[in-house]
Amino acid sequence: MNRFILAVTASLLATGVAQAQVTEEDLANDQTITNQVVTNGMGRHLQRYSPLDILNKDNVKNLMPAWAFSLGGEKQRGQETQPIVYDGVMYVTGSYSRLYAIDLASGEELWQYDARLPEGILPCCDVINRGAAIYGDKIVFGTLDARLVALDRKTGDVVWRDKIADYKAGYSYTAAPLIVNGLVITGNSGGEFGIVGEVQARDVETGEMVWTRPVIEGHMGTLNGEESTMTGTLNATWPGDLWKTGGGATWLGGSYDAETDTLVFGTGNPAPWNSHLRGAGTPVEGNTGDNLYAASRLGIDPATGEIKWHFQTTPREGWDYDGVNEVVAYEDAEGNKRFATADRNGFFYVLNREDGGFVSAHPFVKDITWASGIDETGRPIYVEENRPGDPTAAADGGKGEVVFSAPGFLGGKNWMPMAYSQHTGLFYVPSNEWGMDIWNEPVTYKKGAAYLGSGFTIKPMYEDHIGSLKAIDPATGEWKWEFKNEAPLWGGVMTTAGGLVFTGTPEGKFLALDDETGEVLWSFQTGSGIVGQPITWDMDGEQYVSVVSGWGGAVPLWGGEVAKKVNYLNQGGTVWTFKLPKQLASAN
Repeated sequence: MNRFILAVTASLLATGVAQAQVTEEDLANDQTITNQVVTNGMGRHLQRYSPLDILNKDNVKNLMPAWAFSLGGEKQRGQETQPIVYDGVMYVTGSYSRLYAIDLASGEELWQYDARLPEGILPCCDVINRGAAIYGDKIVFGTLDARLVALDRKTGDVVWRDKIADYKAGYSYTAAPLIVNGLVITGNSGGEFGIVGEVQARDVETGEMVWTRPVIEGHMGTLNGEESTMTGTLNATWPGDLWKTGGGATWLGGSYDAETDTLVFGTGNPAPWNSHLRGAGTPVEGNTGDNLYAASRLGIDPATGEIKWHFQTTPREGWDYDGVNEVVAYEDAEGNKRFATADRNGFFYVLNREDGGFVSAHPFVKDITWASGIDETGRPIYVEENRPGDPTAAADGGKGEVVFSAPGFLGGKNWMPMAYSQHTGLFYVPSNEWGMDIWNEPVTYKKGAAYLGSGFTIKPMYEDHIGSLKAIDPATGEWKWEFKNEAPLWGGVMTTAGGLVFTGTPEGKFLALDDETGEVLWSFQTGSGIVGQPITWDMDGEQYVSVVSGWGGAVPLWGGEVAKKVNYLNQGGTVWTFKLPKQLASAN
C-alpha cells in the first residue's frame, strides 16, 4: 500500500474533510463533465464522443507525451482496457485481472491490486480486462475467475467481492461493469464452453444480488432472492434440452439509455456452433430454430431485470456471429431516437430506441457470403448453401461440408468499440475484411470443455489490408471514407468536437484522423500493438488523451493464417498519456 495515500486518507478522516464521491449524476452527465471520465464509453450511451475542442485539426500536430506508465514486465498479453479518470487519479485495469491507481498529473503509481487467480481458469480469448466502474468511494472490476471485486478507490483495499459464476464450468469475466442507480450490472463470458449467458445486478454498496436474468429461453430469472419469470417460452426455439447449455454469453457488457430507462445488452453465439445440432440448420414445424435469445440485443428493465424487447441480428446462427457488439444511443438528423450497432455478421443496424424495432441495415464490410441482405423485418435473407454442412449427412458422419464464409468468425467487427460524432453525425467503425473456411463436427457437452462442434481457418480477403476504419452515415449506410490498415484493427475509437478521430493499430501507431476526410493528422509509435480504448479529458486548461498499448487479444490466438501475418508484433503494457500544452494550443 502506498504510504502517502494512507497518510492523506488518515489526515482527511481526522479533520473531517469529505472525500469526493462519484454520484449517479456524475455518471449520467459524464460526456459533458470534461475533467473526468467515469463511465466505460465516455457516457453510458457509449458514444465515445468528447465535446472538448481545445485539441483540433490545426494543432493536433503539437500533441506530445506527458507521461507513460508500465503495467509490469511478465504479465503483458493483450491490454484492451479503457481508463477511468476522477479526482486527480486514473484507474486502469491490466491483463491477468490487475487494477492500478495512477496520479493523473505525474503518472506515478498510487496503489496496485492483483487478483489471486486460481489454476484452471478458461478464458477463451486472452487474459484481458476491458475496464472498471466507479461509484461513491468504490472502484469495481471483474476477474478472469468470474468474480466481481469492489475496492476502496483511495487505498485499493477490498470492500466486497462476489462470485458471478463457476469458472470450472468455463465461465469468466472480462468486461467493464455498468453502474445505474446504485446497481452494478454485469454479464458473463464463456460462450465456447456451453455456459448460459446472464445479466446480473448487485447493490454497489454491499455486493448483494438484486436480480438475475438468464438470456436463453427456459431459464428462470430472480428478483431479491426469489424466482421471478422465465426467459422466453420453453422449447419455442430450442429443441430438447439444448437450451440448458445454450451459450449466449453477455461478454461485452451493456449500455444504458436514460431516456427510455433501458439497459441494452448483447448476447453471444448459441452453443454449440454446429447449428444442425440446435435445430437451426433446417428448422422443423413447431420450432423456429432461432435459438432465442442468443445472437441478439436485449432491452432490460434496470430495476427488475425483466426483458422489455429483443432484436435478433442472426437467427439460426451458425458462423459464431455473436450479437454482443455495443449498442449506441443517438438522435438522427430528424430528431428520432435511435440505436446503432455494427454486428459481427457484417451488417450495420439502426433500431428504434423506444422498443428495439428494426429501422434499417446496411453492409459495413465488402464481402458477406452467408446472407444476400436483410429483409424489411430485419431478418437475414440466408444463402443456405453457404451454411456449414450437417456432419450427419457426411459419409462417415465425422465432418460436414466445408464452406467459405465471410466475414470470418471474428466478425466484420469484433468487441472493439466504434464511436459516434455529434460533430459530423457519422459513426466510425473499426472493421476487418476477412473470411474463413468453416465446417461442422459432432460434439457432446462436457462441463469445462470446449463445446464448438466446428472447425475453422480464418483467411485475409485482400493483399493490402485486413483492418478498415470506416466513417458511416447511419441514415443511408454510405461509407464516407475508409482508412485501410495491413493488420486487423482490434482497438477502440474516440471522436471529439475538435474534428478528430482517435484510434490505434496493432503495429503500435496511435493515430488522430480528420473526421471528415480520414486523413491522418498525427501519429505516435507506442512500441506495442494498440488494442485498448482511448479517452480524453481536460485539466488546468489543457486537453489530455490517453490510450493503453499492449498487443494481444483473440487475433494471435484464433487468427489462423492472419495470426501468422502478425506474429512479429511485440507484446507490451503501457499507459500512454499525451497533452496539448497551453502555449501550443493556438499554434498552427
